[in-house]
Amino acid sequence: MTTPGIPYQQALRAWHAATPATARPLNLPAQALLADFHPDRQPGAMVSLRVGASAGQQCPASLAALLEADSLLEDVDIAGAPVQDADVLIIGGGGAGCVAALTAARAGARVLLATKLRLGDSNTVMAEGGIQAAVGADDSLQRHFEDTLRSGHFVGDKSLVAALVSDGPDAIRWLIQEGMSFDLAGDGQRMGGTLLRKKPGGATAARLLSYRDFTGLELMRALREAVLLQPGITVLDRHPALELLSDGRGRCAGAVLHDLARGRSVLARAGATVMATGGAGRLHLGGFPTSNHYGATADGLVLAYRLGAPLREIDSFQFHPTGIAWPAHMEGALVSEAARSSGAFLVNGRGERFVDELQPRDIVAAAILREIREGRGVERDGQAGVFLDTPTLEQSRPGVLQSGLVTLRHLAHRAGFDPAVVPFLVRPTLHYQNGGVVMDVDGRTPVPGLLCAGEVAGGIHGRNRMMGNALLELVVFGRRAGATAAAHARGCAPRMVGLTHLADWRRALIAAGLPVARKAPMIFPAYGNFDIVSDRERAA
Repeated sequence: MTTPGIPYQQALRAWHAATPATARPLNLPAQALLADFHPDRQPGAMVSLRVGASAGQQCPASLAALLEADSLLEDVDIAGAPVQDADVLIIGGGGAGCVAALTAARAGARVLLATKLRLGDSNTVMAEGGIQAAVGADDSLQRHFEDTLRSGHFVGDKSLVAALVSDGPDAIRWLIQEGMSFDLAGDGQRMGGTLLRKKPGGATAARLLSYRDFTGLELMRALREAVLLQPGITVLDRHPALELLSDGRGRCAGAVLHDLARGRSVLARAGATVMATGGAGRLHLGGFPTSNHYGATADGLVLAYRLGAPLREIDSFQFHPTGIAWPAHMEGALVSEAARSSGAFLVNGRGERFVDELQPRDIVAAAILREIREGRGVERDGQAGVFLDTPTLEQSRPGVLQSGLVTLRHLAHRAGFDPAVVPFLVRPTLHYQNGGVVMDVDGRTPVPGLLCAGEVAGGIHGRNRMMGNALLELVVFGRRAGATAAAHARGCAPRMVGLTHLADWRRALIAAGLPVARKAPMIFPAYGNFDIVSDRERAA
């Protein structure tokens, strides 16, 4: 239970008196800190899956309810539905989906790119801090590899991590060729464009590349423009996937999409399907606010799992340390790790620093939750958090809030204060799905014809993701999955396509005593008041 925190005005006085804050030792081993305070480790946080390829694995209860639900569709629902054929179907219009689509189309494939919202509406645009790649003379692929494995508690698949870091430098070159801008070092223009590098949490070298503090938005801008100009890609906005299609050989043969504008199903048949649907943040696991976009409702996990794809580390989620805690209407909005990378301190209600701000995210988040639970947090209008000391950062680096942390400054303006004068009140927010669908280094899942890329995929980050590896992952494995899908789709025209896999799934649900009345995917959060059945009936 959370102990009442230190009142805001009292905490402000303590912060003023102690500035710059003195460090207080953590006084708790990292593993004990995580065991006692990380949300994944709390009693009752997880349940065991009872059906499917990963039965027996631990999983949050709200996610398990979706993974073990029945389909929204029956065979009759797709009878007479319009059909679109392609070589490669990409499900998801964020960074990973766009990279996969570009790569597949440039390899000669006919690509259909289906998005739940609009092209680019995704978590990618919300990635602020940067992208990692070992491009510095003082860095190496080996160091990036070791940093990533260590930050993930040595659970990550070494072959996937090796692919991630090995492709990193070329991924940055590719992005620059696609038109993405990066920050340059102070004399970068004169020296011909030296990339500015910062040190992210958990890293042993400065390898974080960025564009101000909205790197993901700049990356998505470049990718979106490239997709819209690329021949061979057909984009279907506002077409979420309701079910994957299977053929007589047990392969994935595309998906049933739902046309939100017309309220009807569309059969998208393809020789290869790339799942790039992102994560599960909008499930608000553990009751936490989230930094995730509106469509992050675990659809890809649900559909892939129902078709037989195993999952891994789905009991592990990242809670970003610095989501806004006050004002309440902005709760969960992300204050980029770029602030801490630039030197902003975390300070409790006593004016003390209580953790190395550049420790891995799970440790920093757990340390903040410890301060709040043990009564050293800051309480304001019923909201509890700790201070992110942006005024001291501005004093030590004049102009940094104006030129380098633009998004942070806009957030403060929306909240009604000046970050050069008043610190942010922050607490952890649900941010990233560490695990996901099992895949190999080319994005292939154990289900023939089904690939994945981006946050929906598992195995790269282990039990904690390093800042900057998410944007790198979507480029590296988007390219790999797109190339593999294009090659795989040749000579794999779908045949005998339908929903045959659902019969076995329903038998498994009944045998396990699970309700077939529960349906998934969710499509939109419950507070969106969207009902797929009503939408179809409206169009009938």
